[in-house]
Amino acid sequence: MRIHVLGSAAGGGYPQWNCNCPMCDGLRRGRISARARTQSSIVVSGNGTDWVLFNASPDILAQIRAFPELQPARALRDTAIRSIVLMDGQVDHTTGLLMLREGRVPLEIWCTAMVREDMTTGNPLFTILGHFCGVDHHEIAIPSAGAFTPRGADGLEFTAVPLTSKAAPYSPHRDNPHPGDNIGMRIRDTRTGATAFYAPGLGAIEPHVADELARADCVMVDGTFWTDDEMVTLGISTKRARDIGHLPQSGAGGMIDVLRALPAKRKVLIHINNTNPILDEDSPQRAELARHGIEVAFDGMDIAL
Repeated sequence: MRIHVLGSAAGGGYPQWNCNCPMCDGLRRGRISARARTQSSIVVSGNGTDWVLFNASPDILAQIRAFPELQPARALRDTAIRSIVLMDGQVDHTTGLLMLREGRVPLEIWCTAMVREDMTTGNPLFTILGHFCGVDHHEIAIPSAGAFTPRGADGLEFTAVPLTSKAAPYSPHRDNPHPGDNIGMRIRDTRTGATAFYAPGLGAIEPHVADELARADCVMVDGTFWTDDEMVTLGISTKRARDIGHLPQSGAGGMIDVLRALPAKRKVLIHINNTNPILDEDSPQRAELARHGIEVAFDGMDIAL
């Protein structure tokens, strides 16, 4: 199994276009040791030729250009992306679908019934795509109906894991959460038995989530905020990390506490907000992660299991 990180930042990317927080301003002025990042997305392959795209960020075209293996050029119009899996209906994970509208066949998209509802009502991207390439929708059942294998995922099995979270702001049920608004994914290589658990939006460690984390060889999880009050302290928002469905890294019961005890070979934070001090590679926060064997995802990161 091969996992390639197309984008590692949270919504808005890094630096965010209109933000002058210490992290964004520091990168622009060269005052900190950091690298720019696009909005979070990964691709996964079981054979090294065909790829499954997890989430389609607004930066998808730049991400494809940065990873030539997604454009194998076997025909006049071609792509190595065979299927797309949506983990939620958030803007930064879905609007890139519109950039793929020139496809010659309908986009093969896997998502839960709740995300499909949002993609045909509050943010009707599926309806818009119907006027272009179209959508071949496959439902991810919640509760899980067992493992599934999307087209292009030879040798891999995917199993969806429901996460506690809110639906996207434009969802008709934004304030009435349903199972399937946000999922994690167990990805298993049937030949080697290697397992990865991917959850870019993880706000609570429920018992079934703890079980998934404990059994995975590689975990790639929510790295949005360092502290619960990060946005409040900076004067950017009145909402705390947990209020918007993200478990901060620091503090009692935070992501560091969760990850440092895991047996996984790779522990990777992804979906990193532009305000998070772990973006500065020389920061004490980054050093603390390193002490616990926790990595910070970057655009272009490649993981083989």
